[in-house]
Amino acid sequence: MCGIVGFLPIADLSSEALSNVTGAMADSLSHRGPDSSGEWVSTDPCVALGHRRLSVLELSHAGDQPMRSVCGRYVVCFNGEIYNHLNLRDQLAANTSQSGSWRGHSDTETLLACFEAWGVEESLKRLVGMFAIAVWDWQEKRLLLARDRLGEKPLYYGWCEGGFFFGSELKALRQFPGFSNAISRDALTLYFRYSYVPAPYSIYEDIYKLEPGCMMTISLSATSTCPESVPHAPGSGDGWAIKKYWDLHDKVTTGQASAIHDEKVGLSALESTLKESIQLQSIADVPLGAFLSGGVDSSLIVALMQSLASQPVKTFTIGFDEDGYNEANYAKAVAKHLRTEHTELYVSATQAMDVIPQLPELYDEPFADSSQIPTFLVAQMARDHVTVALSGDAGDELFGGYNRYFWGPKIWEKASLLPSGLRRKLGALLISSSGSAEASQSVIKLFLPDKLRNALLGEKLQKLGRRLENVENIDEFYHSLVSEWSAPEEIVLDGKEPLNILNARFECSELHEAEDRMMYKDAMTYLPDDILCKVDRAAMAVSLETRVPFLDHRVAELAWRLPLEMKIRNGQGKWALRQILNKYVPKELIERPKQGFGIPLGQWLRGPLREWAENLLDSDRLTREGYLRSEPIRQKWVEHLSGKRNWEHSLWSVLMFQSWLEKQQETI
Repeated sequence: MCGIVGFLPIADLSSEALSNVTGAMADSLSHRGPDSSGEWVSTDPCVALGHRRLSVLELSHAGDQPMRSVCGRYVVCFNGEIYNHLNLRDQLAANTSQSGSWRGHSDTETLLACFEAWGVEESLKRLVGMFAIAVWDWQEKRLLLARDRLGEKPLYYGWCEGGFFFGSELKALRQFPGFSNAISRDALTLYFRYSYVPAPYSIYEDIYKLEPGCMMTISLSATSTCPESVPHAPGSGDGWAIKKYWDLHDKVTTGQASAIHDEKVGLSALESTLKESIQLQSIADVPLGAFLSGGVDSSLIVALMQSLASQPVKTFTIGFDEDGYNEANYAKAVAKHLRTEHTELYVSATQAMDVIPQLPELYDEPFADSSQIPTFLVAQMARDHVTVALSGDAGDELFGGYNRYFWGPKIWEKASLLPSGLRRKLGALLISSSGSAEASQSVIKLFLPDKLRNALLGEKLQKLGRRLENVENIDEFYHSLVSEWSAPEEIVLDGKEPLNILNARFECSELHEAEDRMMYKDAMTYLPDDILCKVDRAAMAVSLETRVPFLDHRVAELAWRLPLEMKIRNGQGKWALRQILNKYVPKELIERPKQGFGIPLGQWLRGPLREWAENLLDSDRLTREGYLRSEPIRQKWVEHLSGKRNWEHSLWSVLMFQSWLEKQQETI
């Protein structure tokens, strides 16, 4: 795992000037690559690439980057891992004269040889891995950027007064001379709706995220041309073009057309594909382990890891003392059964809250998934023992694990029978009666599945009521479920919410079931822009490489060949994963209500975090800063403090923006 940077400046610069800028950009990412740094610059034409390295494969200098190909055509720097690079070397040896000419055993060298043999786009299609890649092509005099299929590794790019630039994190771009990009108020509306900024947008104007599965080409003529419209895939402009080399939508289409209906065949294929993914991702020249929460996803990854290993797998869990926020006991039981080398750390509320001041620096743009705090803490603990950790992320999006997939369609099936006016009244009733659940039991029983009638009382009734208001179909209901602020333009001054896959009318005739459409949209947005972003920044802050076996693209493609009933059955998700896991771990150690990786945020905001929050939410301060309307924010703050409502997540999104903004102002 590493950090990459680079740029094409408008003005001609000396070699020394290019080197100084590249070094400053790369050094801002030293946490991503503490082991070594490198740079490559050219003055004719002016182009620069920089790299910070976390050594995982080929620990010698033979793996240093930027690296130039043998023929001299390509110069590359990349962040990530190519898991099948040894297999690619075999392919190259069989089809080219590459055999016997390797300088070392790094995947970077393999990558360059693939580019020479097959070209960049064809090589990308052959890769199994996670990556963000930058390649300078001397022959074509152009820069190529590429991101892995499902968005594990980040890659930002954009324009400022100094030219075109890119980097693994925004902090590197802020080191570029001429950077003065304003905060995008439109992107800010998206942030307040979803609690993250979805690709291709970033928090800054004229800076974007390269979308997963995409490659971008930039010629020298593109350095001074900021596009009038947002670059997205597919798209092109003056000197730049973006195309998809892998498209999830296509895989969904082909997967639905070639579904595996035989359960034994499907389960066997899934288990063997997962094992192959885990085996490839367990290759490292440094200590390796895995996160273990005791849930289905992480337990399955660890169980399969252990089945393939010759010694106990190192596993890591974090625990909290607060009731309802601790899964450490479940993880410990699974670890004991699998006989892993298990490490757990119980963290106090004070230790968790001590992370909060670091969040603006860690995440670089406003990010309000509060599980970022325990994610950082478990990564920090794991880094004391290993350099690489496997995780169970993406099981929910691929195999139907989120609660909204089960009860969302069931609730809508009944709510849709009511005229829209009555639905709005139902929503208002659920909100107003949440403090006295008995008053609305007769209505609730008509709409909620048996399992949820108790689980959704109190504050969850408020949330459900808000979600049912002003929606006309199941897709709008889903959008309401994934929205935190339902009308973000009302709190962001001069902000206009841009179109994206979540708020635009989405047509996918292949996906007849609402659950499938939800999973697809989550895989396109929530997975890369929230879940994977959260884990990448938290882990890289402590120089820990994380790997996600579920996101081997062959696993993801196979998941879309499994019919919905092999994912969601009897009101429970991840049926296929559970069937495999039951072979390794007793059901009684796993089967329990789904519990998020959370913290008692609402309690903290009313208690130890109250003074900190009050300062950031001060009306005069909000007015003076000029980004947000204070009235709706203050109203939610007062209601939250009184206990009348639980607005913890809405308020957290404001607090994370305010903290981030404060950090930006300190560095100006």
